[in-house]
Amino acid sequence: MKILILGGGIGGLVASNLLSKGLRKKHEVTVVDRKTRYEFTPSFPWLMMGWREPQRITRNLSSLTKKGIRYINASALKIDPANRVVKTRAGDLSYDYLIVALGAELASETIRGFLESAHHVYELEAAMKLRGALRTFSGGTVVAGVSSLPFKCPAAPYEVALLMDYYFRQKGIRDQVDFRFFTPEALPMPVTGPKIGNMIKGMLESRGISYQPNIKLSSVDPKKREITFEKGESMNFDLLFAVPPHRAPKVVMEAELTDRTGWIPVDMRTFKTRYDDVYAIGDVTYVKLPNGMMLPKAGVFAHGQAEVVARNITAEIRDDGEKKEWEGDGSCFIEIGFGKAAMAKGNFYTEPDPVVNVRWPMVSRIWHWYKGLFEKYWLWRWF
Repeated sequence: MKILILGGGIGGLVASNLLSKGLRKKHEVTVVDRKTRYEFTPSFPWLMMGWREPQRITRNLSSLTKKGIRYINASALKIDPANRVVKTRAGDLSYDYLIVALGAELASETIRGFLESAHHVYELEAAMKLRGALRTFSGGTVVAGVSSLPFKCPAAPYEVALLMDYYFRQKGIRDQVDFRFFTPEALPMPVTGPKIGNMIKGMLESRGISYQPNIKLSSVDPKKREITFEKGESMNFDLLFAVPPHRAPKVVMEAELTDRTGWIPVDMRTFKTRYDDVYAIGDVTYVKLPNGMMLPKAGVFAHGQAEVVARNITAEIRDDGEKKEWEGDGSCFIEIGFGKAAMAKGNFYTEPDPVVNVRWPMVSRIWHWYKGLFEKYWLWRWF
């Protein structure tokens, strides 16, 4: 049997590892990715701060071959579910099972002036560029925020803002910085509920970062150093950090795997698409929660979904073992600087609303240390 996995991110790596092991290398497991290396994106804020270097948080995807996983460095050009074929730059690949784990693409070009003006941490090179900008920044107006919804890793922009504040304090220039945060959300991470949203909002405001909700970025003027919002408000900046707009990859839209949401609808328990032999996991998917909101796009969910899909495909091929359903559990670190972090954990499938709580102790060096330990373990485990 041929299992083809598009995408070598968190979901693709976990699925390929578990499939290769579960099928005892008797069937062909192939990972296709346009990149030659895996990048541990949860550590990009640390990369921005200078606490990590690229070589420490990256691994060569070619090393998957030692686990019996076939790796092809290519872009997917066309998905043909009717004929069970994916066209790539390396040739046509047939499959018996397809797992789409392509993630979300950044669409910075859809906001005028964004590419020329805004920094972000959603790519390794962008995080390094922001690191350089922070080192040369000596004061002025800092504007940080979220351009549009949805976006991956809902805690990331708030982490970045708090870490930037910490950086300015360590540099001794915080009193020379006017710091503002904008977002189209009413509260940070709204799907987690008002308790956590107000906690994060309070963290920002306690550090002198003004919080301006319910405003959506419209355009950026690089010459004037000004951002404009849809309802006409504007802000000037000396340094701009903003989450870029996100969208599903073109190849899944052209294959008509997406729906009106722009993402791939899947069964919320098994992650099957409308094709029985095609699964989708991670950021590329649309999962509607019991309260009508969208499941956030986060690596922890891609990981859990990959485990379920790999287990079920293995059980089906081997015709043994009980199939699994995903229960909707997830957790998230929130870095705040000063060597401390918080951790939230809960179940997003609880009715009528997700139940998510901050772990005790609420803010601690323990969680910062634990995140570093998790980084080491994760890279060791899957490579």
